[in-house]
Amino acid sequence: MRVDHGSIEALRATLRGVALTPDSVGYAEAQPIWNAMWDNHRPALIVQPAGTDDVITAVRYAREHDVPMAVRGGGHSAAGKGTNDGGMVLDLSSMKGVHVDPVAQTATGFGGNLWQDFDPETQAYGLAIPGGLISTTGIGGFTTGGGIGWLTRKYGLTCDNLIAADLVTADGELARASAEENPELFWGLRGGGGNFGVVTRFTYKMHKVGPMVTGGVLAFTLDRAEEATNAFGELLASNPPRELGCALGLLALRPGDHYDESYYWQRVAGLSFCWTGNPDDLDKVLAPFLKSKPDLQMIKQMPYTYLQKMLDVMAPHGLRGYWKSGYGKEFTSEMAAKVIEFGGAPASNLSQGEFALLGGAFADVDDNDTAFGDRSGKFVYNLVATWEDQKDDDANKKWARDYFDAMQPWSTDTVYVNFLSEEGDERIRAAYGDKFDRLAALKYEYDPDNFFRFNQNIPPIPAGKAAE
Repeated sequence: MRVDHGSIEALRATLRGVALTPDSVGYAEAQPIWNAMWDNHRPALIVQPAGTDDVITAVRYAREHDVPMAVRGGGHSAAGKGTNDGGMVLDLSSMKGVHVDPVAQTATGFGGNLWQDFDPETQAYGLAIPGGLISTTGIGGFTTGGGIGWLTRKYGLTCDNLIAADLVTADGELARASAEENPELFWGLRGGGGNFGVVTRFTYKMHKVGPMVTGGVLAFTLDRAEEATNAFGELLASNPPRELGCALGLLALRPGDHYDESYYWQRVAGLSFCWTGNPDDLDKVLAPFLKSKPDLQMIKQMPYTYLQKMLDVMAPHGLRGYWKSGYGKEFTSEMAAKVIEFGGAPASNLSQGEFALLGGAFADVDDNDTAFGDRSGKFVYNLVATWEDQKDDDANKKWARDYFDAMQPWSTDTVYVNFLSEEGDERIRAAYGDKFDRLAALKYEYDPDNFFRFNQNIPPIPAGKAAE
């Protein structure tokens, strides 16, 4: 595939935004994505649209000139889906802005927004929805893949709070999706990923949250990891109030302003959490951890926007990464022993295992209401291998894979699509289960040529053919 100079100049003349080639000023800044595993990818063209009209123009250009196109929102795909080698990247980072209707309690944001752009605007009115645990994550891929955040047990997934979306389809047309307009497409956008088009605007129902919440970290040194994992199992079994969002992690604490310097780079087992209930009730809820007297205890009132950035230090741009993920059916002492074994001795001290509590509003949604996969898991886990040097790729991937294999006796057969790395078609099918055929038929309706394929891809298959 070759993108010729003349056609690019003609494209530039029709855009309000910019079109960057490798010799352009600004290309070097626009080319990298969050996961450095994909730094060897060099798009021939990066289009940064100024608005929906530019997105339409770019999609039509790519179709006319047979240019493969990847869509990038925040660029946080662990599998590097926001880039390609030699094609076009539609980089939505210039398309930002949030409109909040405090009376209707809705908010509309453009597809290039990161959560650090979105949350401050909605918090000005005391409103929020479940958003990314890392504030530099884009709202787009996060929403269309589901969206698990601090508020999920209270208010469901991000996609459960989506009420409308505008998207540019594979034929370069603008479509509206909601419960009233194109309802099947609306169903697919809530969990089906970026398979059906470029979402340029999202409209959400919002909830009264903040501006202050209670959050923090309770951590045990690695020699006391059994106490931490036992406490997490006890917390899970207690079915805590929906106002608690929390995750167990075995990780090395990065330098930050949340704890004393003596803990920097020390591996710990700990709970990070958000509590939106009455602060006076929190000690009782966290009793399984507090009764064991954590080595590090940081519980405080903080702005919700601060909480949303609290874990950013754990996920900086420019490192290499590989993820393995699943849902847990139960958290037994035998599972805890494996968590300590692998979490205590990773191939890289940058790596971590995370186990986030589910249930509550996450499980309330009827299975057929959205394209999102299985909601039966009691927790979701993500085994995040992170390292710096390419020569260490094999060792770090092996750690994540071996850790994942050790988790299988206590796991479901499904997976959260937003946590997938490069794991193949079988694992994508596992993310959707019985919904896969319906999604494949919807893909065929809106993108029969699989133009939007740089994603956790669902192949287009006509209705009635997928199961054959």
